[in-house]
Amino acid sequence: MKGNPAMSATLLAGAEDPPPHGFVRSARMQLVALLAGALLASPCAEAADTIRLAMQKTGTVAWEIATMKALGLDKAADLDIQTAELATPESGKIALQGGAADLIVSDWLWAARERTLGDKLLFAPYSTALGAVMAPKEQPIHALADLAGRSLGVAGGPLDKSWLLVQAAARKEGVDLARAARPAYGAPPLIAEKLASGELDAALEFWTFSVALEARGFRRAVDMAGVEKTLGATGPVAMTGYVFTEAFARDHGDALRRFLDAAARARQALASDPALWTPIKARLRLTDEAALDIYRKRYAEGVPKRSVAEEAQDAKALYRAIVAVGGPDLVGGAADLDTGLFYDANAAR
Repeated sequence: MKGNPAMSATLLAGAEDPPPHGFVRSARMQLVALLAGALLASPCAEAADTIRLAMQKTGTVAWEIATMKALGLDKAADLDIQTAELATPESGKIALQGGAADLIVSDWLWAARERTLGDKLLFAPYSTALGAVMAPKEQPIHALADLAGRSLGVAGGPLDKSWLLVQAAARKEGVDLARAARPAYGAPPLIAEKLASGELDAALEFWTFSVALEARGFRRAVDMAGVEKTLGATGPVAMTGYVFTEAFARDHGDALRRFLDAAARARQALASDPALWTPIKARLRLTDEAALDIYRKRYAEGVPKRSVAEEAQDAKALYRAIVAVGGPDLVGGAADLDTGLFYDANAAR
């Protein structure tokens, strides 16, 4: 894996210090082998084309695939979708780059970096949902500048894409949030609990954790869609999408297009049919219908509604903002986004 393989292996191993090089290589080989076995274990329909998808166990893509199969969209598209559920996003990246998976869901920032470093990856937009800066109702926080002097939890760490975008937008208001605020980094569940217990004034959370906080009475003080517009985007940008190699798109283009079409149909069904959320309610262990309604609303808002070309152009604007904050090392040295990264299934027909 390009970038920082030691860090990835540390995440997989659950250690605090980077493991030795031999351990990294061994861990990667073991993970790829396990994933290959898991994906090949599913029975394959004789005439169907196989799509191997590695996905995070707790990710929303699992909702989409389950819906696709429940509605028979996979069979209608003559596809055998084999899935492996993983504990972390890093595991999916290793699976894709090790050849144990055909597709994963990740963000275009990572895919762009890997493309710059030599891996010819492609990205098909999946969701515009990014989350928000969440705050208690009584906190007088309504803009990024209001975070100055306050404790701010940041889910995902100092290089999280939302945090980089927030910093870039705040700079346009003359505020250096990395210095003016008191950022604290941590895993999304930890940050959410720190906010709920009053240990933080506000928290920049992933979208599903933002929804969970909304259901607990917290409010969206600053929405990421507004941050993106401040940085030059003309609409909500799909930061996450299906990622795959150019070779896979070339050799299995028809099956890939059928998969992306089935996925889009499942996405639209989830956005429009409340009955399809019954298994998701059970997965989330929700007992409150009001909370489920918030999940449905935010999910539907995150369904991409623009052309791939429009997504790519807005991504270029956000990419430049991220480079200005994170530096060229974060993005692999490319000063501008290679929009060839964006895969348009309709244009590829």
